[in-house]
Amino acid sequence: MLIGLLCALGAALAYGTASILQAIGARRAAAAGSSLSGLAAQPIYYLGLALDGVGFVGAVVALHFLPLFLVQALTASSVLVTAVLATLVLGSRLGRFGVLALAAAVVGLVLLALSAQAEVAIALPPAWQWAVLAGVAPIALLGRWGSRRRRPPMVALGAGLAFAAVAISARSVELPDPLWHVLGDPLLWAVAAGGIVGTLLFAVAVQIGDVTRISAVTFTTETVLPAAVGLLFLGDEVRPGFWPVAVLGFVLAVAGAISLSRFSEPATVPRENAATE
Repeated sequence: MLIGLLCALGAALAYGTASILQAIGARRAAAAGSSLSGLAAQPIYYLGLALDGVGFVGAVVALHFLPLFLVQALTASSVLVTAVLATLVLGSRLGRFGVLALAAAVVGLVLLALSAQAEVAIALPPAWQWAVLAGVAPIALLGRWGSRRRRPPMVALGAGLAFAAVAISARSVELPDPLWHVLGDPLLWAVAAGGIVGTLLFAVAVQIGDVTRISAVTFTTETVLPAAVGLLFLGDEVRPGFWPVAVLGFVLAVAGAISLSRFSEPATVPRENAATE
């Protein structure tokens, strides 16, 4: 369990740092009058993507040791990292409300860690595995629809659903023998497809919408949905007698993370650029 906790916390650190770098790159591209294609000229965005890759590997490893509800809450706590970095490096101010949100999230994560019980995930039936993979396509269409109609919450919802599919698939995937058979595993392809779709939709969302609201919608969706699926269908369990602790911890962690998502806004974006967004 300790390995899983360390990997999940490392993922949160990587994701939290990456979110600032990606937001800066995406908004600079938007300010230059280009969309996704303009990200090619933003090296800082690629650095953020690289850190996302590190976080993704850490989260996948953690999912093999810990329940979904704990891993998702820990990785969603990346906004704590973002808030602290924004304060220390970018000159943002947390204020009294931000400090309270930070404290609530930390307390919630501690309660979740105390209440979680390490279990091996129950494998999804083959039909459900293919359903998860097939579900990535309508998620992408939902995000595309929201983008065309300039509805950032819809795009953010699509990103959250895609990342949720990644978490559910990563928790359920098993390494076959021989190993090359994994190439025919629908869950592996769901992890790849969901990760790509989620990353692209999040990039679009932060270009056309407020980062605070985008982060709140995305984090809530990618945290709550997999947690429910894990508890209902994948064999995730809470330690006996710790359900009230787990519920309180989950609420505090998610609420704190959503409240802190306002500090995902990078203060280094030039004001003249911000005015054109």
